[in-house]
Amino acid sequence: MPNRYEVGCYYFPNYHVDPRNEAVHGSGWTEWQLVRRALPRFPGHAQPKVPLWGYVDEASPGAMETKIAAAAGHGIDYWIFDWYWYDDGPFLERCLEEGYLGASNCGRVKFCCMWANHDWVDIHPAKMNSPAPLLYPGRVSASTFERMTNHAVSRYFVQPSYFAIDGCPYCSIYDLGALLDSFDGVTRTRAALDGFRSKTQAAGFEDLHLNAVVWGKPILPGERIPADPATLVRDLGFDSVTSYVWIHHVPLSESPLTEYRSVLEGYLAYWERAEREFSVPYYPNVTMGWDSSPRTIASDMWAPVGYPYTNVIGGNTPENFKAALDVTRARLDQRDDHRILNINCWNEWTEGSYLEPDATSGMAYLEAVRDVFGARTI
Repeated sequence: MPNRYEVGCYYFPNYHVDPRNEAVHGSGWTEWQLVRRALPRFPGHAQPKVPLWGYVDEASPGAMETKIAAAAGHGIDYWIFDWYWYDDGPFLERCLEEGYLGASNCGRVKFCCMWANHDWVDIHPAKMNSPAPLLYPGRVSASTFERMTNHAVSRYFVQPSYFAIDGCPYCSIYDLGALLDSFDGVTRTRAALDGFRSKTQAAGFEDLHLNAVVWGKPILPGERIPADPATLVRDLGFDSVTSYVWIHHVPLSESPLTEYRSVLEGYLAYWERAEREFSVPYYPNVTMGWDSSPRTIASDMWAPVGYPYTNVIGGNTPENFKAALDVTRARLDQRDDHRILNINCWNEWTEGSYLEPDATSGMAYLEAVRDVFGARTI
């Protein structure tokens, strides 16, 4: 039986220059532009956030080496890269391809992919009460899925630092609704996923560990909830389920700030339900915070009218974050199977959920992870 924990952390790779972003926002654009220009939207609102390491280029191996050293030294075992691939090819891949894989110490923190197959809409920033323009649809063709999964197996799964469970490469899918749309129903979707498994096995692996991100409350424009996620997960043959962020399950009902401990309690209740409802293991999530206001237009009024104009999680101090980690560890200690959890997020700066050090708290959030789960030994 497992005798230690495996701590994953989502990584959002929009802090390097990508030609698609430049075509929309101008030469040299990255999401750091929104972080720099964030403003307080109501009394007591803690904006802007200032990264302690500066506005670094994550596609630089040197910058990534600093991140890897900090992650490994504070208990992060692996990053789950938000991985984008649309009908016209990959997007935001330079962080992984050039930064992480080019870093001399990448073996200290493993990596895996979560196919972020949601619609990509222009919310950088978003105008209040206006539909966000759709740039890249999450629905893809069968031939795109074939190319994408071929690339995942041949380029990523074979990397020594790719994260696997019992020798099976871990790959997660974010949006089950968009997945079903891509194949027009359960039967064809199951066949496509079985094909993904077969090519993984043909590459010499025992199997593919296929993980589904599940949620009960849409956040991004265009998201919707499948009618019966538990049945869908079973029928599609997923090996496990997890969550991306607490507010996929807990509404932020108090305006403008909903207290962190209140959201934690709501999430813990969801965790209990998930373990009853799903027929496969549920890997829990710990969310550091939530504040998507940097993606709003500062000249518009602020009100919680829909993403990114949402309420904010308040009181997400390092101490309260550590308390959430403590509760998670205690619950995992009751398990006989894999003690796996994920954290939102390594660097969701424009959604207010990040472990990277800032000018206010320094390394305190990373230190909380280390104090609860220990540092990596390599």
